[in-house]
Order: sequence, then C-alpha cells, then structure tokens
Amino acid sequence: MKTLEACYEINFSKINFIERKIRVTHPKTIIKGAPKVGKSFLIYDYLSNFKTQEYIYIDFYDPRNDKEEIKIFLDEFLREKKIKVLVIENFDFSFDIPYCESIIISSNIDKKLKGFRYITVFPLDFEEYLLHDKKYQNTTQSFNNFLKYGNLPEISNFEEHRKAQRLQEIIKLQAKDDTHFKILNILFENIDEKKSLYQLFTTLKSKIKISKDKFYDTCKKLESENIVYFLSKYNQEKATKKIYSYNHSFLNVISHTKKFKNEFTNMIFLELIHKNKEIYYLDSIDFYLKNKSHAIVAIPFFNTFLMNATLKKIYKNMSENNIKELFIITISNTEIIKHKKFKINVLPFYEWALS
Repeated sequence: MKTLEACYEINFSKINFIERKIRVTHPKTIIKGAPKVGKSFLIYDYLSNFKTQEYIYIDFYDPRNDKEEIKIFLDEFLREKKIKVLVIENFDFSFDIPYCESIIISSNIDKKLKGFRYITVFPLDFEEYLLHDKKYQNTTQSFNNFLKYGNLPEISNFEEHRKAQRLQEIIKLQAKDDTHFKILNILFENIDEKKSLYQLFTTLKSKIKISKDKFYDTCKKLESENIVYFLSKYNQEKATKKIYSYNHSFLNVISHTKKFKNEFTNMIFLELIHKNKEIYYLDSIDFYLKNKSHAIVAIPFFNTFLMNATLKKIYKNMSENNIKELFIITISNTEIIKHKKFKINVLPFYEWALS
C-alpha cells in the first residue's frame, strides 16, 4: 500500500490560508471550478480543523499514485487508520467511494452523489484579490495589477517578470494536446466578441486539421468546467452569444494584439458572476441583470460629450426593456449624469467592485 501510506503522510498544517468568500463547511462536499482558482486551498483550510492522522489526501493527477491500489485497498486503509476525512482531488469517479465520516472531492466531472453538497469555486473577485495582494500599496495600484495579470490567487505574488510566463504555463497545463491548446487560444482571443462556434470553427479549420464534432464537444466541456462562458442575448436564445474567459488576462499573454476594452469588459463580467445567476447582453448594453433591472456598460475612458450618441442608444434599449438603472464602469472616471427617467451611475471599476 505504498500509495496510500505516502498520501497518509501528507501534512497541510503549515499552509497559510488567505480568507475567501466561499468555504467548505459540509462534511460531504464536491468542489468544482476552473484550473488554479483555489479549489485545493479551500480543502487545505478545511483540513486545518483536523489532526494530521485523521485525514488522507489523494490527488488523482499525481503520477506517483497507483489508482488500482487506491481502488482495491482504500476501504481497508480507512478503517485500519480510523480516518475521519477522505480527500480525493481531481477524481474521475472510476470506482465507488467507501464510507468515511467526511468526504471532500474536487472534480470537473458532473456527478451527483446522494448526501453531498456542491460548490463552484470562481477566481478571485477584486475584494478577495486585495487580501491576496501582499505587495498592496493602494487600491489604484492593485487595480492596475488585477487588470494586467488577472484573478488567479497564485499570480498576485509572483515576481513581475514571471507573471505573464506563469499565465502561459497555466494555459498549456490545462491543454490535453496541441489541438486542445489551439481551441483554448481561439476562445481566449475572442473574449467579449459576438462569435458563433461555427465562425470560430471555420477560422480554426483554416489553420489546423480538426473536425466539427471535436471542436464543438471541446467547447461544451470547457463551458461545463467554467473555463469559458457563452453569454446569451436577452429573449433571443438563437442570437450569437458573447464569449468570456474565466481569467480576462489570458488574452494579453497569448496575443500581441491589444484589445483593452475586451479585457476590461471580461473583468466586469467575472465580477458579476459571483453574485448573479442570470446575466444577459443587449444591443449597446454589455450586461443586463433582469432581476435587478440594471444595465451595465464598460466604457474605460468615459466622456459625456464624446459618448452622447452612444448614450442615446443605451437609453433607447433601457426604455424598451424597462430598465431603471445604468452603471457605466470606467477606469478612473466619476461623473454625475442627471436623467429624468433613469438613474445613471458613472464610477471606476474598483469603486463599483467594492461597493
């Protein structure tokens, strides 16, 4: 039982956990989330409530671990050592899990088990990022780093010259092969764009050999793993969807083409998914929150006089959809716009995100 003995010796008592807005609180929990969003650290935090000899930690992505041995001897090992907490990371559900008081699983396979609670871990929102930013000097500087390098917990404390390289490594690590890597790239290159899967497939097919089924199936899996999001237009399910990534900064590290507005809008989208289940887009409106009757528009460098024509289009769509309040999210601008029909808020991202 070399694998199980080795896993049983793993000790997380010295892990320094930084507070998140989500925690593992239920003894039977399945955790889902995109790569590097902090799933493992939530587990380490949970294990800090137990003595080292009371838990066993098994990672199915660790090539040293013999899965067949785990399958055959796990039940016996749990009973012999009187283990209270069984943790299986990156589990493929290839065998039935034996009884244990507490079972914590991380997996990107959608599997329903009776008695288990399910939680999805998202990347850091801006408020959480400030807690993770050990070099924090002021909110503006942290915002600049958040915008440039994204929302993954580990990135905030990498040396500046290593951050872009590490983000590239993270993309490569989640790619199963070169075709998968190319699919990830074309999706990340098109964040905040209205592009159909067929359009993307046609573009990719002109560069590499790939079948339509392979491309569509991969996109569907990436969506189920919360790596990419396809945002629908309100009341028009057949309309072309907008594409978003779970980390807005991936675009910046896979392409020299600058799409600042796209990255900024993706960043706003990620802030919204933490708190809103139903998000749509409309013509001239980046995000529509129906349950709150809010419209949100990303205009990094806002100027009332230069944006007058744009505002008229936005107001028209607000009227048509009975939207009461508009948030114009900027880099640093704050303005007061009076309107007889709507409440208009113009404020910087960091102020909006922390409000």
